[in-house]
Amino acid sequence: MSTTTVTNYAALPTISRRVRAYFAPVNRVSQMPSIFDPSQTGGFSLEAPPAPWIDLGWIENFARKSTSSIGALNSGVPSVAQYQVRDATGATVSFRFKTWNKLTMALAAGSQHMNLIKPASNGPAIGSGAKGIAAVTVQSGSTATNIVLNATDIAQFSAGCMVAVDIDYTGQTGFVGSGVSAAYVRASAVVNNDPDYIRRVTFNVARVSQAGTGGLQLAQPLLAGPPVSGMKVQPIVGFVDREGGSFFQEWSAVFVMPGEQGDRLIFHYPRLQAMQGPAESGDTLVAPLERIALNAGFCALPVTDANDGEQIVCYRSFLPGSATLI
Repeated sequence: MSTTTVTNYAALPTISRRVRAYFAPVNRVSQMPSIFDPSQTGGFSLEAPPAPWIDLGWIENFARKSTSSIGALNSGVPSVAQYQVRDATGATVSFRFKTWNKLTMALAAGSQHMNLIKPASNGPAIGSGAKGIAAVTVQSGSTATNIVLNATDIAQFSAGCMVAVDIDYTGQTGFVGSGVSAAYVRASAVVNNDPDYIRRVTFNVARVSQAGTGGLQLAQPLLAGPPVSGMKVQPIVGFVDREGGSFFQEWSAVFVMPGEQGDRLIFHYPRLQAMQGPAESGDTLVAPLERIALNAGFCALPVTDANDGEQIVCYRSFLPGSATLI
């Protein structure tokens, strides 16, 4: 029987090149965030995050700030600090998304984020998108990556187009949207009783890779998973967000700094809400070309830690490399 002894452990600095961002939905009705457990999944492959986390790629200008404050309890004459107490707990985080897509735009905008449904002919112009062409019903047997349609409905779709898949709006109030709470409806009249309103705001969108006999093959799985009964599909041409609005996006987030020596820093914010309006900035590549990035800033909201009942706003985890003294 042989044994192995490691003698070259060392205290090593943490060196990282960049930060990767992952977001997951918060259940707005129950106020239940998506919890990341670093003891179970902290070493996940950066290219394949565990469900329900969505990979939003490498980000830049990542900056964390604690807004917590600590005060002293004084007693005696003269007054002397006897104890310290936490007056307030808070944190903010800001960064720039390097890529533009449905989710990065929505997170950077903060308020409702809308899909531009392919417009019907001769409709009035509207700043957030005109009335769309009729939605078609998703048939049974559909999956998160394959939308089964009647043969007569397939003609309005083509490879490369984008689609929104969700139920009709039929007077629902409160949070709406499958998989993600995409908007809050106070009254049906506010959204003009538009049957397409939920598809206008839904995050259940995807690119079509193939349109043919039987239906649509998607290049990416739908965020809400396999379509349920009553869902319909509409082609969309892009996305639109707005400065203003009363709705706040709320998401859970994980930011990972992979170390160059096998270590890893992980920052987990269970609840983030945008604290600024939509903004973007450009970096000159080779004049006149500029790379346009999305600026995002968030306020961290509290959750209760199940281990000890403490109110917290973020977790910072460190996974040492295998040759690091601890």
